[in-house]
Amino acid sequence: MDAVDIGYFSLAACFLLLTVPFLVSHYLKLGMIHDTVVSASRMIVQLAFVGVFLTLLFDLNSSIVNLLWLLVMILAATHSSINDVGLDLKKLLLPIMVSFIAGNFLVILYFNTFVVELENLFDARYLIPIFGMFLGNSLRGNIVSINNFYDTIRRNENRYLYSLSLCAKKHEAILPYARKSLKLALKPSIANMSTIGLVSLPGMMTGQIIAGSSPILAIKYQMAIMIGIYVSTVMTVTIGIFMTIRSSFDDYGILKEDVFKSATA
Repeated sequence: MDAVDIGYFSLAACFLLLTVPFLVSHYLKLGMIHDTVVSASRMIVQLAFVGVFLTLLFDLNSSIVNLLWLLVMILAATHSSINDVGLDLKKLLLPIMVSFIAGNFLVILYFNTFVVELENLFDARYLIPIFGMFLGNSLRGNIVSINNFYDTIRRNENRYLYSLSLCAKKHEAILPYARKSLKLALKPSIANMSTIGLVSLPGMMTGQIIAGSSPILAIKYQMAIMIGIYVSTVMTVTIGIFMTIRSSFDDYGILKEDVFKSATA
């Protein structure tokens, strides 16, 4: 059984629901109406473009084109993760990009080979949506970990330098901050795994059920996806932090000020 189609008038009726946050923002003077309109408009344009593009991509189903699209997704994620935390793009572009490739591409290859057992590992129907879920979640984790790591060291500079003055090696002084940042980034993924099904039914599982898949099949896919998301996030944030250290700290373990955007402006 195919999913029930949503007509354009029905979709317009859905957007009427936005009057609720509009009214809340108006009466409580939150000033979020403009931001909501801009965000919703961007969503419409972006998803419309992606819908047309993915249709062409799925019809073409070229392994080379699919891999090139993954590279575009990785570049966008890399730019977003660095830009959103106020760090210098040129210095951290390569290490963050490598972390996304290693943390997501290796996992999707394993996933498509041993979990889904595809004949064509680069089948667009599986490769792009599943990779997108891995990348999106690891992006959020990377932003949290990188931001917390550099912000905490910068705010606790005296304590950090004191550790170095006590003859602590660079990695010894950095490790407590890296450990805290990694835990902070991974907590949401752990919480999602522990409450999934009981508190919420995730989008992929719901979508498969609506599309006609059996609940058991949808559950198996969702379990596999959650494990993949958690592993890709762990790999990405860990590699991301430790690979940026080389370009962000000098030989004496001092954090370089030009790593931050404000220092290069």
